[in-house]
Amino acid sequence: MTAPIETGAPSQRERLKAIIGGSTGNLVEWYDWYAYAAFTLYFAPHFFPSQDRTAQLLSAAGIFAVGFLMRPIGAWIMGVYADRHGRKSGLTLSVALMCAGSLLIAMTPGYETIGVAAPLLLVLARLMQGLSIGGEYGASATYLSEMAGRNRRGFFSSFQYVTLIAGQLVAICVLLLLQATLSEAQLDAWGWRIPFFIGGALAVVVFWLRRGLAETESFAVAKAEGAPKSGFVELLTKHPRETVTVMLLTAGGTIAFYAYSIYMQKFLVNTSGLSREAASQINAVTLFVFMLLQPVAGALSDRIGRKPLMIGFGVMGVLCTYPIFATLAVTKDPVVAGLLVMAGLVIVTGYTSINAVVKAELFPAHIRALGVALPYALANTMFGGTAELVALWFKQAGMEQAFYIYVSVMIAISLVVYVRMKDTAKTSLIRED
Repeated sequence: MTAPIETGAPSQRERLKAIIGGSTGNLVEWYDWYAYAAFTLYFAPHFFPSQDRTAQLLSAAGIFAVGFLMRPIGAWIMGVYADRHGRKSGLTLSVALMCAGSLLIAMTPGYETIGVAAPLLLVLARLMQGLSIGGEYGASATYLSEMAGRNRRGFFSSFQYVTLIAGQLVAICVLLLLQATLSEAQLDAWGWRIPFFIGGALAVVVFWLRRGLAETESFAVAKAEGAPKSGFVELLTKHPRETVTVMLLTAGGTIAFYAYSIYMQKFLVNTSGLSREAASQINAVTLFVFMLLQPVAGALSDRIGRKPLMIGFGVMGVLCTYPIFATLAVTKDPVVAGLLVMAGLVIVTGYTSINAVVKAELFPAHIRALGVALPYALANTMFGGTAELVALWFKQAGMEQAFYIYVSVMIAISLVVYVRMKDTAKTSLIRED
């Protein structure tokens, strides 16, 4: 047996530098991913000609869901890659794929120009982005959790969702800027392509930034000690309980997050009857506040544990999701709508702020990136990626309220897991101090 090696823990300054560097790349990755959702209302007619807005949105949401099908594959391939070759290598590869997908969307002609090839190329771009984001979550969650240090792990790892939300927020802000500077006709005709060009360019910058990141001590120790190789069989045979736990704790959280953030913009326009501009403004303001709440809740978990926050999300999510959506459906006042959306996002914070560190703390270093990424991606594909599709299907079928019930039931399933699982703040397998 190889003797354990002595490694010095990084200083607080080194930790901060690595976390900022990793988070910046995460922001750009998620900006590219969310730009699709933010601009769906504008580009959907170019790829899916139809007189029915709901039908167009349903088609675009279907491709959004298709992108999620690649996330488990990306989580598997790049999770193993990050476990075997380093977190930094996995992060660099994922952003290169995201760049290619964004540029393909930006340059693809519309249906009137190239016919069915247009939606097919859109599918290809989303598959590439799905592969990228599938690996990004596991690599970034693992990297931030391993670099954070024991006493502030909840706080620092919360920046994984800070930058995830920031990426979405930047996409919304780009939308608001274009709405303010371009006419409706210009934005409908060609302005929607601008955010994808921006995303591709930023991804190139992040690619070089990530090449300069420091590797984590946890990965270095596991490699030096000759730990078993990461892989699908190793994950299922040696860590089946943890794998199932990650899937089930993710299910309710991810569908709630997508319902209140990604789908909400469409819901406010298509159901509440608010203007596209008002819906975008509500989305931007509530997401900004939501983003600021993440490190606050993460720091709280360092003091009281992870479990109370997750249980709080579960209980409030079950009790409040139906009333919030049902009230939003008949609300015409943008201020009231914003407050209701914000209430939902405050509840979801109990999951989003700490979900990355909870998953990372469940696995040993040699399989941590795969253990975090793959079961999360599977749950995200089944429930998060299909949230819009299911919601719009229920609406088209005249049963929109069934979606509110569906979200509540999924949160209830996750709540059972939160109640039964141990508090990972006390049982963490991350070895760094």
